[in-house]
Amino acid sequence: MVSKRKSKSKQIPIDDGFLMSPKNDFAFKLIFGDEKNKDLLIALLSAILRLPKEDFEGLEIINSELIREFVEDKKGILDVRVKTRLGRQIDIEIQILPTKFMPERTMFYWSKMYISQVKPGDPFHALKKCITINIVDFKCTPLQKVYSSYHLTEDETGYLLTDILEVHFLEMPKLVDPEIPRDENDPVVEWMEFIDAKSKGVMEMLAEKNQDIKKAYDLLQIISKDEKARMLYEAREAERRDQITWMKSAKDEGEVIGEAKGKAETICQYLEARFGVESQALQEKVRTITELDVLSRITNQIFVVAHLDEATALIQGNVVSQYKSY
Repeated sequence: MVSKRKSKSKQIPIDDGFLMSPKNDFAFKLIFGDEKNKDLLIALLSAILRLPKEDFEGLEIINSELIREFVEDKKGILDVRVKTRLGRQIDIEIQILPTKFMPERTMFYWSKMYISQVKPGDPFHALKKCITINIVDFKCTPLQKVYSSYHLTEDETGYLLTDILEVHFLEMPKLVDPEIPRDENDPVVEWMEFIDAKSKGVMEMLAEKNQDIKKAYDLLQIISKDEKARMLYEAREAERRDQITWMKSAKDEGEVIGEAKGKAETICQYLEARFGVESQALQEKVRTITELDVLSRITNQIFVVAHLDEATALIQGNVVSQYKSY
């Protein structure tokens, strides 16, 4: 009796002209979070941090297992975290949905990255510099600059207390603001324009100017034809649309059943949908909040949280501030 073997169907690349947006955090990580393309990540970091590429020799991508990570936790943050040969950690995150509390959000994640380096009993000198880079699709600073960096300095003299903290903001909407100056030949601006590009023509123009961007554009065209990658990309886009819907729902429901009660109910519905039964205790906490301004602050931030512990810290922090105001 002859045994029949099942033939594996070979995946045929899709070629319909579709191109992923590098602004989608899934696509961003496919480009910059893959060990095979580490040179692209180094080029981006070199531009943003104003350091020669040689300084990033021996760079290690800490969270490079993208597909498994995405399948296991579709609601997580798809950031790119790396460690330099000197032990310094850098985290790059794309944030599309606007939040009024982006500085607080980035400090929350910076602090988690910083303290994760040591365990109880370790000496303080084991703590190494941590850098967060936020690429955002909304204006989050009042500065007339497309990108800005921050350190821990003394107010009057500018003395740098310590270099362990460094935060960067790249604000993409400012690229089209005629009142904000920018150098079109600045590598940081070129990378921002590539990430924010809305057409192949813009990407091709940038690829002609910058060889690193050319390689990134070539890679983007390849992954855009991959059926599995495209499916996960579209799932991420659908999730973002859902978050926008939740934000609108919070406003609409508040108008219908009473603003405070409506906001509380929408927050609870969102927690249930995003974190399931594990969020029950937190939902009960939300339903005890009666102050409209507290619920408004939570609503302004809750739809961009990625983990239950962040949601818990956000809600508990606002509850504490409510009692302090009395």
